Amino acid sequence: MKLRLVPARQGALWVRRGLRVFFQRPLAYCVLFALCLLLAPLLLFAAAPLTSLGFMIATGLVLQGRFPLPGVFFEPLRGGGARLRAQLTLCVAYAIGFSLVFWLADSVGGEAFDAFLQAMRSGKTSPQELEPLLDAPGLQAGRALLLGGLALLAIPFWHAPALVHWGGLSAPKALFFSSVAWWRNKGALLVYALTWFSVGLVFVVLLTLAFALLGQAQLIMLAIMPSLLVFYAAFYASLYFTFADCFEAPPSPSDPAHTETLP
Repeated sequence: MKLRLVPARQGALWVRRGLRVFFQRPLAYCVLFALCLLLAPLLLFAAAPLTSLGFMIATGLVLQGRFPLPGVFFEPLRGGGARLRAQLTLCVAYAIGFSLVFWLADSVGGEAFDAFLQAMRSGKTSPQELEPLLDAPGLQAGRALLLGGLALLAIPFWHAPALVHWGGLSAPKALFFSSVAWWRNKGALLVYALTWFSVGLVFVVLLTLAFALLGQAQLIMLAIMPSLLVFYAAFYASLYFTFADCFEAPPSPSDPAHTETLP
């Protein structure tokens, strides 16, 4: 399993492939993502690496014409031995990294950051009530630190779970090679991110225009949440392609042996 360099335009192709495979099994992907949302408060984001890998496995199954079930999230834990220890190490490392980023953002944002998070969690805050919170001193700095920190945290963990699962690497090596792969293919991954951002922006604009033309602008917020569910489910459906193209010949996700190793 060797690192491959891909052109920047490949990032847009990953999005297109992700949308195509998502629409082959839209209900399955939405159910998988909804399940992740339900379990997220219990797992405290520690299982985020297994979540991304589970969706990669799900996409591999869909490409084989099979229906992905929630068991894809437990597949990485069935390898046992070194692979299981490495996956659990990644989960713990991600939880520590996420907690550190959140603590730094909270320290910078102060009370304004806490008030904003509380308002977002409640889900009942109106745009009028949210506006003064957005103007509060320190909030923008806290939000910028949170988003920037999470973006940096994603780099070593982007391919790491898949490298453990299909490549048999240890957690430190997987984090290292994931960072190298991200850096060497940063053009394609940047195009990938910008393309998804553009898709989301166009979708929101079209949704807003549709409700405005129907004279039901007040229902836009009600439609945003299920729309975001679909959007993020499609995004996760595309993760497999970012790995499959950046590393040479990943084995089939259904292969029970998983004996491939990096040189």
